[in-house]
Parts: sequence; structure tokens; C-alpha cells
Amino acid sequence: MSLDIRIPIGAMFSILGMLLVVYGLITISDVQVYEQSLSINVNLWWGAVMLVFGLVMLYFGRRGGDSSVHLAEESAEARAVEEREHRAGLARD
Repeated sequence: MSLDIRIPIGAMFSILGMLLVVYGLITISDVQVYEQSLSINVNLWWGAVMLVFGLVMLYFGRRGGDSSVHLAEESAEARAVEEREHRAGLARD
């Protein structure tokens, strides 16, 4: 059983991004919080970036899977190579 690392990373970034977006929305009217960042709501913007990154990772983690992995024996080229090796006596048993 293999676990695609993109799924837990995407979940982590999505959760943290959502928390930052919510905190940024709650504190949007508090001027003192964002005084040092030139009145830019850093929590809201970086939360949105983290949320988008997490969702992209989740999408590619769910989209990609074992269907893209093909065994060598399943392709026509691999069967031709195996046949040539077998005729030449180079086949491994």
C-alpha cells in the first residue's frame, strides 16, 4: 500500500490556509494588527496562497494514481524485447 505524499501535504496546507483566511477576515478591520505590514492583510493573502497550493496538491494527489504506472510486460515494445532476448538466450528466468 503506497500513500501519495501530495495528499497529506495538500490537506495540511489547505487546513492552515483556511485558518489564516478566516483569521484574516476576522481581523480585517483591526488597523493595529497590520500596522507593521504597511496595512496589508498578510494573514488573508498568505492564507489564500496556502489554501490554493493545498487544493492543487490535493487535486494532483487524487488525480494521479496507480493508473499512470504501467508494467513493462504490458507494452508491445517490452514484449518484443523479451521475445528477442528469449530467442538470443539472454532471457532471465
